[in-house]
Amino acid sequence: MRADSTNPEMFEALVREHQGLVFRTLTRFTGAGAHVEDLAQEVFLRLYKALPYFRGDATVATYLYRITYNVAQDEWKRRRKERTHVAETPAFVEEDEVWLENFAGDANAGEHARSPEQRMVDAELQESVDAALGTLSEVERAVLVLYHQEDCSYEGIAAALEMPINTVRTHLHRGRKKLGERLRGGEGMSQARRVLGENEGAGAGSVTVRRA
Repeated sequence: MRADSTNPEMFEALVREHQGLVFRTLTRFTGAGAHVEDLAQEVFLRLYKALPYFRGDATVATYLYRITYNVAQDEWKRRRKERTHVAETPAFVEEDEVWLENFAGDANAGEHARSPEQRMVDAELQESVDAALGTLSEVERAVLVLYHQEDCSYEGIAAALEMPINTVRTHLHRGRKKLGERLRGGEGMSQARRVLGENEGAGAGSVTVRRA
């Protein structure tokens, strides 16, 4: 990413290229809703202000994941101030618990092949998965989303979240256990994998960036 990306046309092209990533990740971090567009606006405003200082020591995506995570942290802090949230402490599942393999996919893939009843079941499963993600700690949720939805490597996550790789592994391991525990007893993990595998476009939208 070059400093001339602050040129209006080039920056708008950068936004168009990466807005799906930002909307998708913010939706997973903070839940779906109208607030996602406002948060995406903040992400790109921060990116625009940071461009002149970008040294190119990370990819654009990694840099955006870092900003997106920071914006999500601010949103989490704001919500904590508004309400007291007591998180449930789950029982851990066994190491070989079958669980969600991938968050990535196409939201519209195969849609025409499903019956209305199947789409309703999938929607219910999606709600269950989103609710389960929402009960994880913020950092566990972030690591899971980046690893399974965004297909980031351990090194990429470590760079985006600014933490050691071993810490990334620990959060991923714990997050998997907790997510598996919360989803167990529902419609089945095989179905959940399929539903989430088609959710890459969840929360996707467009953003018009107002440069400061």
